[in-house]
Amino acid sequence: MSTREGNLDAPTRHPLDWLNPKFHDEQDCLHELERIFDICHGCRRCVSLCQAFPTLFDLVDESGTGEVDGVDKQDYWKVVDQCYMCDLCYMTKCPYVPPHPWNLDFPHTMLRAKSIQFKQGKVSKANQFLASTDTHGKLAGIPIVVQVANAANKMPPVRAVLENTLGIDRNAWVPELAGKKFRAAAPKAATTHAPDGERTPGKVAVFSTCYINYNEPGIGLDLLKVLDHNGIPYELVNKEQCCGMPKLELGDLDGVAQAKAANIPVLAKYAKAGYAILTGVPSCTLMFKQEIPLMFPDDADVKAVQAAMWDPFDYLVSRHKDGLLKTDFQQNLGKVSYQIPCHGRVQNVGRKTEELFKLIGQSVDVQLTTIERCSGHAGTYGVKKAHHADAMKIGKPVFKAMAAPQPDFISSDCPLGGHHIAQGIAELGGPQPRLEHPLTLLRMAYGL
Repeated sequence: MSTREGNLDAPTRHPLDWLNPKFHDEQDCLHELERIFDICHGCRRCVSLCQAFPTLFDLVDESGTGEVDGVDKQDYWKVVDQCYMCDLCYMTKCPYVPPHPWNLDFPHTMLRAKSIQFKQGKVSKANQFLASTDTHGKLAGIPIVVQVANAANKMPPVRAVLENTLGIDRNAWVPELAGKKFRAAAPKAATTHAPDGERTPGKVAVFSTCYINYNEPGIGLDLLKVLDHNGIPYELVNKEQCCGMPKLELGDLDGVAQAKAANIPVLAKYAKAGYAILTGVPSCTLMFKQEIPLMFPDDADVKAVQAAMWDPFDYLVSRHKDGLLKTDFQQNLGKVSYQIPCHGRVQNVGRKTEELFKLIGQSVDVQLTTIERCSGHAGTYGVKKAHHADAMKIGKPVFKAMAAPQPDFISSDCPLGGHHIAQGIAELGGPQPRLEHPLTLLRMAYGL
């Protein structure tokens, strides 16, 4: 077997063998963790990505042997606990991922370990509740209840209770509930027909996502305004559940399978009818483009949805390349600091939001600063008492880099990451730029 140093080939992914009984064999998993940790210890390229790698390397360096064999295997779980499935080590750093013969898949081995913990009942009810976005999102849109809940979440005594009961750090930003859900507020499309392009279907199905539906419907409404302006007919997916990413991060693979069973049959109908399926949150897009296909590699409907799923800016840039996107931008945006989120980077579509900002800049004033580094928020990781300080530490280089130009706007495709960045910049002191999602900035640039 070749043991060449590093890998010059593009990363490839093996299906997740999660239905194999061996997958949940703890001793077998620990053996694989030891193999991977030993390779990571000898390389250490990923030390700056997140807290998982410093945790591992500290355990090794402080062990009796100074090697992985000196680390108590029970301490491996400390490393697992720090991984938030951003996938950057696999896609951007590791020289030993497949097709390299060492076959190193750090995030999916962490996922395997998390799944074992979940099966063993070691994931708290509080963490399970935090991952149940459809459950706490049901309060959105209810008059008075929304106002009371949002007001309560700003009260120090309530935040102290949430910290003690749910483990939500009292200082972490938490989203507000929307007064009206996106699905209830969304108007019908202004047009019913648009031409297909060489690259793009001329009709769109919008998967609203939990966050946009329950927390920030304005992002979804701005997407619809952009589609209307460009004469692109759209439909809201007529039935949906959470994409399953929060369950995946917990290791609740049965929960992911339940979400897949609800979503894929509905989405497959749109895919087979020739729709482009768009979501406004990169993590949701990634679930349908990567994680669910790796869990269900032989499911034809899953493959159809995977092929039809688009990041919205990838779709719009491709629409422009087809000569079918309007470029009648009207409003200056000024200085914009933009962060590419991890789950956008690992989709292998390139820097499409940045491309569209540069297209806007050909017509109006846009002074763009792009930051390609993790914000540290990572789903529920950044709001948990156990990890909030780590999340702020991971994101600090991003906060500084985005604040440095004294921008008019800060922006990230990940809405949660955007708010995390805004909090980090506020803690630095100095001028406080306005946070807007890239879709909102695009709507503004059109003058809509």
